[in-house]
Amino acid sequence: MTKGIHSILIAFTLLAFACSSASAFDPSPLQDFCVAIKEKDIENGVFVNGKFCKDPKLADAQDFFFPGLNKPGDTSNPVGSNVTVVDVDKLPGLNTLGISLARLDFAPYGLNPPHTHPRGTEILVVVQGTLYVGFVTSNPDNHLFTKILYPGDVFVFPIGLIHFQFNTGKTEAVAFSGLSSQNAGLITIAKAVFGSNPPINPDVLAKAFQLDKDLVEDLQSRPWSG
Repeated sequence: MTKGIHSILIAFTLLAFACSSASAFDPSPLQDFCVAIKEKDIENGVFVNGKFCKDPKLADAQDFFFPGLNKPGDTSNPVGSNVTVVDVDKLPGLNTLGISLARLDFAPYGLNPPHTHPRGTEILVVVQGTLYVGFVTSNPDNHLFTKILYPGDVFVFPIGLIHFQFNTGKTEAVAFSGLSSQNAGLITIAKAVFGSNPPINPDVLAKAFQLDKDLVEDLQSRPWSG
């Protein structure tokens, strides 16, 4: 019980960190809150900050609530990880507030593959296990910053930069992330490049990655997840 409470307290602290920098990227709210509504209900809404707003008089506590981050995600997939995102699509009350949250679960040696968040900085805290994390700076340096994280350690991934998390241990790992956007977006590099729809011309990828065209076509034929 104590361990569970400790993890939850860390997660809330993480949200506070994210909140402090949220206004740097998402537009600042023009009212106390703006609960997102579905497009089918837009006749009673006002378009603000990317989502239509519910009439404040119709908002209730459920609009600001999301249950279940105490439950592990399913890591039985090729990369051995699962990310449970709580963004504006799952928690409508986040609309215009400039923050979101995620739980990251890792099987032993599981990986959250190299990816970017085009609209948000990420700050991560490990609550269980050991993670090898890192990010790469933009051209021309492409400098790699890496760190081994243990429970209680915090690491930040700057907005838009390619980054990853890898479980180096023989046991499961858990982390929580706060993001400075209500919808930070996700681009998984391998999936975007080799799993695009429609596929990128393999001649382009063969030349870009200096690979044999047959290998590129093989990579494009695989079922990419993430």
